[in-house]
Amino acid sequence: MAPSARANRRWADEEDDDNQLDRLRRPRRVRKYRSIVAIMRVARRVQLINEDDDDGFDQTVEIKKEENVDDDDGGGGDDCYSKLGCQECGRGDNEEEILLCDKCDKGYHLDCLRPIVPRVPFGHWYCPSCSDHIRPSMALAKSLTQTSILDFFRIQKCSESMADFTSALDTRKRRKRSGPLVYHKKRRRLLPYIPAEDADQRLKQMGSLASALTAMNMEFSAELTYVRGMAPRSANQAKFEKGGMQVLCKEDVETLEYCKLMEKSGLCPPLMVVFDSCEGYTVEADGPIKDLTLIAEYAGDVDYMKKRECDDCDSLMTLLSAKQPSRSLIVCPDKRGNIARFINGINNHLPESKKKQNLKCVRYDVDGKCRVLLVATRDIAKGERLYYDYNGHEHEYPTHHFI
Repeated sequence: MAPSARANRRWADEEDDDNQLDRLRRPRRVRKYRSIVAIMRVARRVQLINEDDDDGFDQTVEIKKEENVDDDDGGGGDDCYSKLGCQECGRGDNEEEILLCDKCDKGYHLDCLRPIVPRVPFGHWYCPSCSDHIRPSMALAKSLTQTSILDFFRIQKCSESMADFTSALDTRKRRKRSGPLVYHKKRRRLLPYIPAEDADQRLKQMGSLASALTAMNMEFSAELTYVRGMAPRSANQAKFEKGGMQVLCKEDVETLEYCKLMEKSGLCPPLMVVFDSCEGYTVEADGPIKDLTLIAEYAGDVDYMKKRECDDCDSLMTLLSAKQPSRSLIVCPDKRGNIARFINGINNHLPESKKKQNLKCVRYDVDGKCRVLLVATRDIAKGERLYYDYNGHEHEYPTHHFI
């Protein structure tokens, strides 16, 4: 090679090194990553050589591109994430399942957290120790005005219809008293919930639910919804149920309609949505609830079960278990739902956890359609958290990791 060509080549190499050094000196925008795999995918390890140069800057810079990031560091320690492991188990395997806290940058396996996190959450995520200090904005309920809360739940005035239902229920009670006592014990009926008498307290209860739904980017819906691209309304037929389905009697249908009417008029059930650093959003009784009280209907979008086989949402509810598996339906409260979305399940593998269960989830045939109702199984005191068995009689959903 000619001397002039060698000089030009050396000059070009020196210019490339200067450009690389200039890029390294630029301030970098801080960015958060959702997992260790995302970090390793974009991270670059910089190896500096000749650090004792006269001008105080590195003259030779070697940058490992992302195709070499899988190489073993060998204890080099240049990449601060190379030795990142789970704070619970201490292992660094299954890197794609390690979550990083947005405050302390500590890592946790999805299945090492309690309760287990089924998938990488959207938005910010904080570890259990940091979440005690950084809570979701449950204070939003205090900032919501009465008008905004009523608009959120689309509250309507149904005074005349409420009076008709109340008189019908009173007539039914008087008719029951005339019968024999043994007859009543065999035909125990669902009871409507009793809303709080204080209007301000009911507003706080609705505000807590509005805050939780807003934090989850959900809309309020107390009914089953049928969206284009999912299961049609005609697919929800109780006659497709494998082995048949319990039919809701006329008196209980009246109770269900009465509760729906109360909810539409702003008389919500005595429940409060609270946030727990370990269990997430959960529901507490804000007043005494009697046994066999109808708590809520499980609401949300209706979809075919076969379409959601790989869905890792922890709130899917069986609606129709059909003879033909292709016709089975589930309720998906991920975009629309009500307070039933935040009622937690028990660990049905432990006898101690079963004692916490105070609700049952029952699927009924209501006018030929499948409906899912949550009913109290015993008297519930104020401040007690609500729990029910996710599986019921099926025992298919793994609940051994539940609190």
